[in-house]
Amino acid sequence: MDTLTQFIWAFVIGGLLCVVAQILIDKTKLTPARILVCYVVVGVILGALGIYKPIVELAGAGATVPLTGFGYLISEGVREAVDKQGLLGALTGGLTAAAGGIAAALIFGYLAAVLFKGKRRG
Repeated sequence: MDTLTQFIWAFVIGGLLCVVAQILIDKTKLTPARILVCYVVVGVILGALGIYKPIVELAGAGATVPLTGFGYLISEGVREAVDKQGLLGALTGGLTAAAGGIAAALIFGYLAAVLFKGKRRG
């Protein structure tokens, strides 16, 4: 697949995920936090069922960057860890697979808190 086609698929799939979330925000009483949690759970379920992998192969970052991609990453980590470690892998695989992203979020969040001063609301 050429680069332009990869970009188009990433844009279409990522955009579709954003459109669904926006419709849920506009048309339901779900809070954004609940929608984000639902996206992670859907990613885990679709990853566990083997449905999300072809989407990732087609759309690349358009499918891995949204929160459904985080859920997919967790399910893949659990699957690999269970294959290697057995039942213990079900408890450790998700964190091991997502450790890099979690560490980056913590480090950059801490740096932002140290470097920038927040404004009080109210």
